[in-house]
Amino acid sequence: MNRNKREKEFYSLDVGDSTFTVLKRYQNLRPIGSGAQGIVCYIVMELMDANLCQVIQMELDHERLSYLLYQMLCGIKHLHAAGIIHRDLKPSNIVVKSDCTLKILDFGLARTAATGLLMTPYVVTRYYRAPEVILGMGYQANVDVWSIGCIMAEMVRGSVLFPGTDHIDQWNKVIEQLGTPSQEFLMKLNQSVRTYVENRPRYAGFTFEKLFPDVLFPADSEHNKLKASQARDLLSKMLVIDASKRISVSEALQHPYINVWYDPTEVEAPPPLITDKQLDEREHTVEEWKDLIYMEVQDWEERTKNGVIRGQPASLGAAVSSGSQQYPSVSSSSVNDVSTDPTLASDTDSSLETASNTDPLGCCR
Repeated sequence: MNRNKREKEFYSLDVGDSTFTVLKRYQNLRPIGSGAQGIVCYIVMELMDANLCQVIQMELDHERLSYLLYQMLCGIKHLHAAGIIHRDLKPSNIVVKSDCTLKILDFGLARTAATGLLMTPYVVTRYYRAPEVILGMGYQANVDVWSIGCIMAEMVRGSVLFPGTDHIDQWNKVIEQLGTPSQEFLMKLNQSVRTYVENRPRYAGFTFEKLFPDVLFPADSEHNKLKASQARDLLSKMLVIDASKRISVSEALQHPYINVWYDPTEVEAPPPLITDKQLDEREHTVEEWKDLIYMEVQDWEERTKNGVIRGQPASLGAAVSSGSQQYPSVSSSSVNDVSTDPTLASDTDSSLETASNTDPLGCCR
């Protein structure tokens, strides 16, 4: 970006010991806090009505539960297709609108799957952390599937499934409910971890019928034939300790509890254009990073002119208007004094989060 253009379109804003260069159309900015990496600049995007923590406290019918999960899985499928693992999926990082539209937030811990950078175990807020991460094993994209399984379980139960107090207790909570894993799995651990795990008390665990009895689910759906047994089966396939036996995102999208919403134009859209997967590993100056980000935003604006993403199929909305599939509709209602996130003081994020003052959606009433 040349200097004349920058001086014409941008101005400088000092916040603490940092200086931000901001488009002139953004005025009256104020700092709202800092995170684990210090003061950061956020890209302002579409305002949503609530995060999933608020939705969890509401009564979900099968259509809404299934449709929200479908959107989560679609989003993660597109991330994985682009070579990105989110690594920090949790209810406070998923937001919804009153029409049940869902979006995934916070890519601060995301990594490209092909990167040569260290895949640190210091990821994923504890309650949603997969066994392979807890045990210091290598992990792949389906680490996100475990997190979605934990989120789904929380949506069904109304409370955290594995509320560990630290990473050791987190493992204990997992095996107490799901059972001690097989010797085949234990042999994949390094010697010191295997010794620790083998010296722990052995647990038989509970069946998924015990963990998620029918009483926790809404009545079976007459319209889409969605049932508690289907939801429970999906949970049993996502919450598998051995990642090699865990369901993939693509398989989950084809599961009977999810595929009632399946739309090829949405699920099978091509991944975003990625010109250089090693970009994150190269050394760049701050100014070079600014230019790269600015060019990326400009390219996206050009590709999405008139609300159409060039090079991708028609939107879900277009498909819905021409088809017979009925997506969940919602009514507007407010819910007061809803707790937003039991994991605010997580061991992956020291930033201060606050509850939304907006009325949560009535999508789940």
